[in-house]
Parts: sequence; structure tokens; C-alpha cells
Amino acid sequence: MTNANRHLQPLLHDLVGVVLAPTSALSTADGQIRPDGVQGVFHADARVLARAELLVDGREPEPISHGTDGPHGARFVALVRWHGDPTPDPTVRIDRIRRMTPRGLTEEIQVVSTAAVPVRAEVTLDVGCDLAPIEVVKSDGPTTDLEPKSGEPGQLTWSAEGTTVVLTGEAATVVPGSGRLSWPVELAPRGRAVLRWRLLVDDPRAVVVTPPAEPAWSRPEVRSDDRRLSRLLDRSLDDLRGLRLAEVGAPHEVFLGAGVPWFLTLFGRDSLWAARMMLPLGTDLAASTLRVLARRQGVRVDPDSGEAPGKIMHELRRHDVTLVGDGLRLPAAYYGTVDATMLWVSLLHDAWRWGLAEEQVADLLPHLEAALGWLAEHADADGDGFVEYVDTSGRGLANQGWKDSFDSVRFRDGSLARAPIALAEVQGYAYEAATHGAALLDAYGRPGAERWRDYAGTLAERFRDRFWVDGPDGAHPALALDRDKRPVDSLTSNIGHLLGTGLLSATESARVAEALAGPGLAGGFGLRTMSSTDGGFSPLSYHCGSVWTHDTAIVIAGLAREGFTDPAAQLAEGLLSAAEAFDYRLPELFGGDDRATLGRPVPYPAACQPQAWAAAAAVVLLQVAVGLYPDVPAGTVRLRPLRGAPLGAVDARRLRVAGAPVDVSVDPTGTATITGLPANLTIAPER
Repeated sequence: MTNANRHLQPLLHDLVGVVLAPTSALSTADGQIRPDGVQGVFHADARVLARAELLVDGREPEPISHGTDGPHGARFVALVRWHGDPTPDPTVRIDRIRRMTPRGLTEEIQVVSTAAVPVRAEVTLDVGCDLAPIEVVKSDGPTTDLEPKSGEPGQLTWSAEGTTVVLTGEAATVVPGSGRLSWPVELAPRGRAVLRWRLLVDDPRAVVVTPPAEPAWSRPEVRSDDRRLSRLLDRSLDDLRGLRLAEVGAPHEVFLGAGVPWFLTLFGRDSLWAARMMLPLGTDLAASTLRVLARRQGVRVDPDSGEAPGKIMHELRRHDVTLVGDGLRLPAAYYGTVDATMLWVSLLHDAWRWGLAEEQVADLLPHLEAALGWLAEHADADGDGFVEYVDTSGRGLANQGWKDSFDSVRFRDGSLARAPIALAEVQGYAYEAATHGAALLDAYGRPGAERWRDYAGTLAERFRDRFWVDGPDGAHPALALDRDKRPVDSLTSNIGHLLGTGLLSATESARVAEALAGPGLAGGFGLRTMSSTDGGFSPLSYHCGSVWTHDTAIVIAGLAREGFTDPAAQLAEGLLSAAEAFDYRLPELFGGDDRATLGRPVPYPAACQPQAWAAAAAVVLLQVAVGLYPDVPAGTVRLRPLRGAPLGAVDARRLRVAGAPVDVSVDPTGTATITGLPANLTIAPER
């Protein structure tokens, strides 16, 4: 049975995205931007161009190829076979080169003839603008085209609610009464013509801007026996370059926007995880991300926004957001996240370990203490000793961990758990934040460290008593505890986030590693979010069976740190195979089908790409491959490469430790060497 009134989120898996945040463009593979779905040019949460269709003599050129053109560009190649020589070979082609700019884009249209005869044609560009908010586009809501105004020759302008969009075609004519630009083209034999147009957005209500400086992180040179690693890293670093953002009032304080198109803004959890993954390339991104979020740290209790003293925010928008059909009405500054505050603490700690300057760490210590205050006073509403969440507004996110869809927390039989919910991985984050916070407090002579070590020890015992369940293939931690304190007994990827936090004993970590390596979770191209043996499993569920790139990378890192090389290598191979299938732009998530089903991953049709923590996963794979683990305050660096990995020998140049460029090489036997370490650091012996 169908529902004619159902709002369907537009599909975007087969669209080509180009980004220089906060501006992005999504088109079909032929380069056309059609008034359909989520196609368009977006700027700071608004669609500033809804149509850009190129025609030659009123006909669409025939597309044959497309590819990247630098970190912020794409090239689309098409044929005009009705012109040129009357031979089987095409002799007239069009290259459409799109490049993003701060607050807009430029496009160059190259019309090239190898024909022996002259070519005469009319090239037109049909354009339109609706200035639709991103949430309306995502909800498949109604939009209305705006009427363009003609200004200077070859120029069209649209305006609404303070935003002005200007499109200019160089040497073009605006067809009266339409949104059409026209260029007459006359080519001599073997001639060429270059047509250009540009888009510029004036948006005084935007809350995010393009940073003015180049990326602060290093760009390593990587060679490995498995060339997929370097290809993935190169593409990912280009995407991360394009995802950099800053707030309007602090343009030099850079963070990573979460993803194109839905989440190209500040997201606490996403921005923190991505910055943490990027630490092997330097601490500058981590430091600025920490400062940006510290400035917006909660100061009061507000049930509508989820704000609380010391809490780190979830997302920042230009205005309040209503998602049609979801019942969500989120304020522009929304704090509905259970984990971002603890992740903030751990990012500060890890950046300190990688060599963040002492004075920068010291400046953030008051915010650290406020975050720990939130953990002590506001994270456990019912006093049962676990960190939990519940949306009390009735308008916010029902689930507030990283799996934040409404149906993500399911029992083994597929039934939904009810809030308040205490997620397994969140208890790991809490344990880690407590021990990390204690280490920082001790190091800087601040009081309270012993309290947080006691908190962590008590939490570990309580978790051991309440979370472990017996599954069909053995014991494992439950996904969560529900409102009645029942273990939500499904087998999920969440438990992998516990590895490396210290919450588990060595025996418990080994059991978790065994559960993660089983075919139910590891049978796809990476780690499934839910085991295929559970009642709620679906390979194209957002959080109950799909594979998330960042989730798999986090678990790979945890397995490697704990010494479980075989399952870590198995999952790394899955991600590299997926990367190859997705042309080395790993999406936010993809289908959790078994690897034997199609021999390649099935796209999740609404996945963001590029997406920050998915792109940063490439750096995680590199770090795990070379096994670089610094502790700058202790004066040591540990080398523990992933022996037995699919990568073979790896050579990585221009990683960073304590601000210094270092080179790490791993030979085919898994032996690592490092050069370039600062004189105050030494190699720690293997434990």
C-alpha cells in the first residue's frame, strides 16, 4: 500500500558533489543541475541555484565521462555528434569545468572541434533559483522558483530574506522573460571556444564561512604495497580541505563541517571525531575545534534546546529547523547529544598527547572542568550510575548517540527500546573522559583527579554487572539499557567503541574482538552496525545493518591498540575494497550486504559524500598501518604497526608529532622505524 502524502528524502548516491564549504554543488554525472530532488548549489543551509542545464541547439550534449578537477572542482565531458564531420568518430566535444569559490562557483564551458568543417551552434544555459532551506529540500517539501531580475548584460539576480544571488555569463545574452543565457558559437575547422559563467552569493545571515587560510594540517606522502591506501588518502585529504569551515565571527578558528549536503555546518560529535582522527597530521585542527565548541559550551538548563551547564553542543544552524514528516523542531543552536561533551574531553587529552602546546591546553582547562561538571551533575538523570539521554521536549532527537535515528536502538527480536537509554559506547566514552580528565588535572596541578579515577573504576564494575548478555554466539555487551534497565540485547558495532577506552578487562576485550570478527558483523565491506542475525537487521537501514565508514575506522583503531591484528586487518581490507568501489571517496555509509552478494558494496541512497569523519577514516587507516602512538608529555613514542595487515610495507613521510615532521617506515616483516623525532622524545619499548 502506498501513501501519496509521504515525504521521501531525495536520493543522492549517484550525484556528483563538489565542495568548498559552506558552498557545495550536486549534479548528475553529466554535469547538469536539474530541478529535481537535491540537485543544486547550496550555500550555508540554503539552495542558491536549483537549475543549470546546458543545451546546444536546444539539445542536451551526450555525456561520456566525468572526474575531479582539483580539490574543489569537477570536469564533465560530453559530445555534440550532430555537428562536425560526418564520420563515426565524434569531432565536437564539450568539457564543462566546475570550480567552487568562497560564496559561489565558476564554470568554464570548452567547446572543442577537431572537424575539418566550420561549426555554428547556439549554447544556452537554463537556470533557476528557489532559495529553499536545506531542511525543506531534505524533507521533499514544496519549493517555489523565484523570478529573476536582469541587471548588467548577461546577468540574472534573485533575492529573498536578505540573501542575494547573482549569476553572470561572460559575453552572454539573457533571453528576455526567461532564466536563460545564450552564447552564439562559431568555430573554424579545428577551432575552440571558451564560455564562462559565475555565481556569487551575498548572505549576511550565514553563521559559517570559508576559512581564509590554507589547511593547517600536513599532507603526508605515502607509499605502500597496497596502493589503495595512498589513493584513498589523497582523495580524502582533498575532500577534507573542502569541508573546512569557520564561524562568521572567528574566521581563523577552523573546524570540519560534517558533510554534504545535509550537515555542512558545525556538528559537535562529527567535528570532534574528525579532528581526533586527524591528529597524526598535526594538532592545529583539534585546537581550533576545541575552542570553537568551548565558546558555545552550555551555561544553563534549557529542555527545549537540550542545553545544560558544561555541555558541548550538537549542531549549529542559521535558523530553527523543522523537518516535515519527522516531527522534529530543532533550535538553531541545539545540544541534543549525549556524547559530544565526553568526546571533547578526550580530544583535548589526545591533542595534548600528540604535542599540543602547553599554554593552549591550559587555556582550555576551565572548559574541561565545566565538561566534567556536566558529567557529574547532568549526565545521569535517574542516578543509576550510567550516562543516559531522553528528549524531554518532545521535538528533539529521540536517540542522541551517534546512531540517532528514531529506530536505531533495538532488542535482538527487533523491538524498539524506550528512553531513557544508556548506550554501551557512551559508558566507554564516560570512562575515557574521566581518566583523560584526571590525567590533565594532575598534569596541570588542578584538583579533582582522584574523584574521576574513582568514578571510572566504579563505572567499569557497574558496566560489568549490568551490560553483559548471552547471545547466540557467546557473551557480549548489550547495545544499551532501556528505561526499565533491561539490557538491549542486540549485537551491534557500538561495542567496538569500548576497545581502547580502558572500560573492559583484557578478557572482556578479547571477547568483544571475537564478536566483532564474526560473520554477522564483519561479513560486509567493513563493520555492520547491527549483526545480520538480529531481528532488526536490514542492510539498507540507516543504523541497523548498514556499514558506516567512521564506525568501522574507530573499531579498527580500537582493535589495533588492543593488539587484535587479525580482525583489524580484516576490517581494514573491507574498507579499502569499498573505497576502490566508490572511486576512493568513501561515503558516510553504505549497504551492509554480504560481500558475496554483488562483489561490491551497495550504496546507501541518501548518504552524505563527502563527509568529514568518513574522509578522516583514511588517516586512521594510515596511523594503524604505521602504528604511531605518541605521548609527548611523557617524552615517549610507541611504534606498534598492524602486522598482518593487507597493506604490506608502508612508508609515510611528513606525519607530525609535537609539531615536528616525522617519517615512519614499516618493512614487510612489520618492523617500524621512525626519523625526525624531536630530541626530547624517545622510542618506548614494546609492552
